[in-house]
Amino acid sequence: MHRRRLVTTENVIAIASPDSDAPLDDLAAWTDERDIGLQSVEVGEDIDGLHEEGRDTLGVTLGGDGTFLEGVQQFAPREIPMVGINTGTLAFLPRIAPTDMREALGEILRGQAEVKTRQQLQVHADGLDAVGINDVMIQHIPPDNPVDRKITRLKAFVDGDYVGEYDGTGLAIATPTGSTGISLSANGPIHAPDDNETLEMVPLHTHSLGVRPLVVGASADVRIVSEGEASLMVDGGRSHTTMDGGDAVAITGAETPMHVVRTSFDDTFYAALAAKLGWGIRDGTVEGIPRAPDTAWDEPSFEDVVGRAAEVAEEAARAAGEPLREIHGRVESVEYKGDKSDVVTEADYKSEQIIGAVIENEFPDHAIRSEEEVSAEGSSTYSWLLDPLDGTGNYVNGNPNYSISVALLDDGEPVMGVVYAPEFDDCFRAIAGGKAYLNDQVVGTTDRDDLAESMLLSGYDPDGDFLTHCYQATRGIRRFGSAALHLCYLASGSADAAWEYDTYPWDVAAGIVIARAAGARITDVTGAEYDFDEENDDARKELLATNGPLHDALVAHVSSRAELKQAEADD
Repeated sequence: MHRRRLVTTENVIAIASPDSDAPLDDLAAWTDERDIGLQSVEVGEDIDGLHEEGRDTLGVTLGGDGTFLEGVQQFAPREIPMVGINTGTLAFLPRIAPTDMREALGEILRGQAEVKTRQQLQVHADGLDAVGINDVMIQHIPPDNPVDRKITRLKAFVDGDYVGEYDGTGLAIATPTGSTGISLSANGPIHAPDDNETLEMVPLHTHSLGVRPLVVGASADVRIVSEGEASLMVDGGRSHTTMDGGDAVAITGAETPMHVVRTSFDDTFYAALAAKLGWGIRDGTVEGIPRAPDTAWDEPSFEDVVGRAAEVAEEAARAAGEPLREIHGRVESVEYKGDKSDVVTEADYKSEQIIGAVIENEFPDHAIRSEEEVSAEGSSTYSWLLDPLDGTGNYVNGNPNYSISVALLDDGEPVMGVVYAPEFDDCFRAIAGGKAYLNDQVVGTTDRDDLAESMLLSGYDPDGDFLTHCYQATRGIRRFGSAALHLCYLASGSADAAWEYDTYPWDVAAGIVIARAAGARITDVTGAEYDFDEENDDARKELLATNGPLHDALVAHVSSRAELKQAEADD
């Protein structure tokens, strides 16, 4: 989940431990002040019925590690991002103090928090099917007779390959979140848990000096076979069963991760290690912590307005793409079949709300304008043009060719553009005077100059005139239903030219920057330079864009059709 999407939070579900009444009251007051819904349950209660699909929800736990783990079980399957408020004493997982809760939540609503992915594991065994975020413990069951066998023998396999036999008190298969204490007890590594997709096999009280913890990929298929009776517990017993001799358990990374929200008010993982586990290479305080040095190999910073705007625009577009994909996946459901306009209304609103809020938080003095309305006035020479959903006809019919278009203008001229196609996860971007990019690759237009060898893209063609006149003269004409994507496909060399019958500023502002940066030439159908007019929403404005070398030939061909039509009219 993208952190910027959190700006659209409409509802909070809180799981509270019994000693968290005061923080819960403060949370209720905070949500009430912002007209955000709040529903709360005690630890152990189910949140079924509280989460409405399609409504942006934030999960909050108020308690210690146990409450946090309860939140994982409740929120992760529903893909609800979660933040932990630490009202416990020795908690390691929730890292925000109750006194910082309001400021931290405000940071989340501004889209300034981070969303970290935590790997979970999936466990299948006879009588047990569970998901956990910490670990699976397979341990010997103490015998009734003190002289009986006190160890367990476990055979381990990874992706079908035999790893070996573990003799000891048991074996733990842990995620990066759950590996810390267990790994330390076996002299193994400590794993930083955020955005870490691995599983660690840790032997418990092994009877061999040569047996060490083993780290495998999260997608690995780990199979453990017990020689005798053994206890099988997930996340400290939240799910458990008993294995008989010869039984097997299968463990792999779960498909659904946990999205943990981290703010600047969170204690860091390394501070938690120092404070709670006696991390030997630093003390447990945050005072005097040195700053990481700037180095020659650091990524270049974007300190200018336009460069920073490009970063923010891409983040906002990717965040807005998440709800668009979710709603798009439901367009044929019973919920929407009766009125497709509901799809566009909800999708437009979600997308515009996210993008507008992100820009307003980052650039409060910039004006923001979308297809629908002016959403923010500004005192700066900079203004933003948004098309939160270009290609609505495609969208409501389940077609993937739709896009989000975000442009920055300086004194009315487009200087930065981002176009994001959510279904393909393709992000086109450019700054005027720079290069054009598709994701991380530089793109450019083709160099074809022969009309007969070219591929054209067409926008709305009311009488079929462009198609009729140009189809036979070229290799063909395609129409994708999104003017922004047409200009980006021209920029990336997927077509040689694009024609649009009528354009509006929000349709083409971002695409113009990207196409020009890639080498395209953009005019009207007479060859006169295309005059971008931010304020003129009503007048139809034709646009003809080519790779450059093809331009004169295409203008001449289109003009010949216009001349022929005029001659026919005169007759």
